[in-house]
Amino acid sequence: MIISPDFLSGKKILLGVTGSIAAYKSLELLRLYIKAGAEVRVVMTPSAKKFVAPLSFEALSRNRVLDDENESWADDFNHIKISAWADVMVIAPATANTIAKLANGIADTILTQCALAFPGLKLIAPSANTNMIQNPMIQASQKMLAIANYEILSTQTKELACQVVGEGAMAEPLEIFYHTARILLKNDFWEDRRVIVTGGGTIERLDDVRYISNFSSGKMASALATALFLRGADVNLIATRWESDLPKSIHTIDVEGSAEMSEYLTDSIRIAKKGKLSKASLIHDAPIALIQKEPFLFMAAAVSDYLPTHPQSGKLKKEMLGESWNIEMHQNTDLIASLNKEGIKTVAFKAETDPAVALLNAQNLLERKKVDAVCLNVIDETNPFGGDSNLIDFITPSRNTRLPKADKLSVAFHILAQAESV
Repeated sequence: MIISPDFLSGKKILLGVTGSIAAYKSLELLRLYIKAGAEVRVVMTPSAKKFVAPLSFEALSRNRVLDDENESWADDFNHIKISAWADVMVIAPATANTIAKLANGIADTILTQCALAFPGLKLIAPSANTNMIQNPMIQASQKMLAIANYEILSTQTKELACQVVGEGAMAEPLEIFYHTARILLKNDFWEDRRVIVTGGGTIERLDDVRYISNFSSGKMASALATALFLRGADVNLIATRWESDLPKSIHTIDVEGSAEMSEYLTDSIRIAKKGKLSKASLIHDAPIALIQKEPFLFMAAAVSDYLPTHPQSGKLKKEMLGESWNIEMHQNTDLIASLNKEGIKTVAFKAETDPAVALLNAQNLLERKKVDAVCLNVIDETNPFGGDSNLIDFITPSRNTRLPKADKLSVAFHILAQAESV
């Protein structure tokens, strides 16, 4: 799981829980917030308490749960003070009843009072029976909320508690967590900027069952894509492998060989340079407007330097190959050097094993391949391929910055901070 300890440290989250069978999943969501270092306070509707006892939320959050029976005006334990305390409010699950009330300004529970009192962006994860979530009144209510400082997560299609397979299941806790973190961590530089990340080691086929590759795990690319999503970017990950629990809003393209990666990468760069539609343009009848921010490319993929000259169909039999097999290879096209990088900031990644020449080789790469920065990764027994932590030097023509060794998501955030000034 790509979550760094304490990367939400200092953030304050108000978690609202309403009366749905999905309320038990809110305990897992709360655990994720706490694991990431956030401070969380919980507010529950009377019907939510029928599904999960407040004591469970209190045990995980180490804070009292606010409900309709215990509001106090002698301290900050009321809907006005607790709403002023929070950086973001999340309602998960949000029932059809609560959605309709919020859209019409009805505040007949402590939770809906908190929602009306909280001035910032509110994140809602609906949960309801298929017919209820698709009811025209609830659909209309969601559209009203979407233009009234609410962000609404899509429901899942799966078997519901009523044993009907259909739309209406609450988004998974990890996905709600990612979207909450994005609200809290996005910044003006990366928000709505189109960014392409490549990752993993390319797979070059010898035949239909054998291939040549390398030890690149795709973990650093996954961490970069996640950090970019959390900073607000529009992310396209092109990779041979990546972590299974990435935010679902990250666009992923699964590739195999370097030729396939080059094809998708060239097309993605062309699209990225066109700009991105503004959020307002996506609302009905809003004028079309493009957000023109210079796109970025992070080339974290380990592209094969050599390719098999004669890849074969089917499986080569050892009886045909004999006692020895000499594989003829030829040099691959240098993918980074061959790209049209005009109008896109490019950050290359370089892995070295000899620390004596690693820095010089990385500095030479800047000029030779015409990139804006290089992330140098010196591989040794303390910093291996496929590890969960990394040690990176961020190198530009004017500076060399050693980033702190840390888990890969933390390193990714440091890389993004450096990249803002290339």
